[in-house]
Amino acid sequence: MKKSHIFIIVIIAVAVGIIVSSTNEASTYVTFSEAQQIAATGNAKSIHVVGELKKDDSGKVIGIEAGADKVSFSFVMVDEGGEEQQVFYNEPMPQDFIRSEKVVVIGSYKGESFHADKILLKCPSKYQEQNLNAGV
Repeated sequence: MKKSHIFIIVIIAVAVGIIVSSTNEASTYVTFSEAQQIAATGNAKSIHVVGELKKDDSGKVIGIEAGADKVSFSFVMVDEGGEEQQVFYNEPMPQDFIRSEKVVVIGSYKGESFHADKILLKCPSKYQEQNLNAGV
């Protein structure tokens, strides 16, 4: 075999290895009950849960509490299955957190509580089309 053929085979093997290793780390959105089952197996490094902040009948967000260090905070989130869970976040509250339409928390369970390492937000003001003909 020529050296160029061996080099190409090595490059293909490395590419396949990278693809396989990256798919093992990919995560899908799960509910809190599914996240607890995944955490019980010990296989998950980070779990993605999508949901909404808990709101009262008037639409006001409830369940947000400041941490003892005055930087971290916790909040109540309702996943897509309707299950409520208190989520702890060791960082300051993200901008527009209360106005967010959907929340994705990335983290893991520590005991019976979910601790988020990262929070992703979808704010309606950023994604809704503005009515440009208003007032015309």
